[in-house]
Amino acid sequence: MSNRPTIADIAKRVGVSPGAVSFALNGRPGVSEQTRARILEVARDMNWRPHRAARALGGAQAGVVGLVLARDPRTLGSEQFYTQILYGMQDVLSARSSAVQMQLVRDTAAEIDLYRLWASEHRVDGVVLVDLQLDDPRIEVVRSLGLPAVTLGQPGEPGLLPSVWADDAEAMTTIVDYLAALDHRRIAHVAGPPIYQHVARRAAALHEQALVRGLRAGESVGTDFSDAQGAAATRALLSRADRPTAIVYDSDLMAAAGLAVALEMGIEVPRALSVVSFDDSVLTRIVHPALTCLSRDTYALGAQVASALLQAIADPSSREAIQTETPRLVVRGSTARPL
Repeated sequence: MSNRPTIADIAKRVGVSPGAVSFALNGRPGVSEQTRARILEVARDMNWRPHRAARALGGAQAGVVGLVLARDPRTLGSEQFYTQILYGMQDVLSARSSAVQMQLVRDTAAEIDLYRLWASEHRVDGVVLVDLQLDDPRIEVVRSLGLPAVTLGQPGEPGLLPSVWADDAEAMTTIVDYLAALDHRRIAHVAGPPIYQHVARRAAALHEQALVRGLRAGESVGTDFSDAQGAAATRALLSRADRPTAIVYDSDLMAAAGLAVALEMGIEVPRALSVVSFDDSVLTRIVHPALTCLSRDTYALGAQVASALLQAIADPSSREAIQTETPRLVVRGSTARPL
């Protein structure tokens, strides 16, 4: 017998045909319950596991879903958002004997190539699309491949794919409400890449709220989400004669970098500058002062994404858009009334 037991090995041990073993292992009729129980017992004793590639080529599910990040790995080192998303997804998937495969790629073109490979080789049963872009090419690609998919974030064209999303505009409005109540009149935004839909929605909401309130605010500075570019953007903003009294950051990593720059420049936080992060993690609590931020249960969000993807795999016609709770503002020591 080979190192990896086969259906033929199980059949020989039980004394039945390989076809009977296949019926039993796949829950199909054609064998008695007594024989089925014996086959399953022997399969467990032999530590038999299905060969996923062979099953996929035979039309069975691969038991794997994909999550691809077209990001510089260095920008993810201290960011816990996707780590918690993965944990939440795997919690749901494990109950279905499935798993999540995450892969980093250099850009969107490489991401699309990977989807084509996965689809052609039946490596995954479905995928989660993240960091949705304006006029995102990936949506039509996965649809044309017949690859079940769920978007994390509101789709650019609602109804094309099922989605799990939160209202980024409402979240930004919550921040502006709070800062305006503290009498901040100059608010800046250190954002991620402006091509991302959620970044664009946040920037538009800040600009709109600034106009409504008559604030000298609303500028968004795009970055690649890295601490280096977050620090550079902060330094440029704080070097102006009319520097902002509050800065909103799209990630906790950039907010922590911005806080360090302010202290380096002798600008006291929060008396001379308030800092707010769109993400909450242990990083926001271990810096000093601790960062005011938007907080949500990212683990639960990952579980919702996995459940939505399993539904899309079971029913490819599914187009449900699940709106999650808007992140809540957690006030800590990095915000106060300006001097």
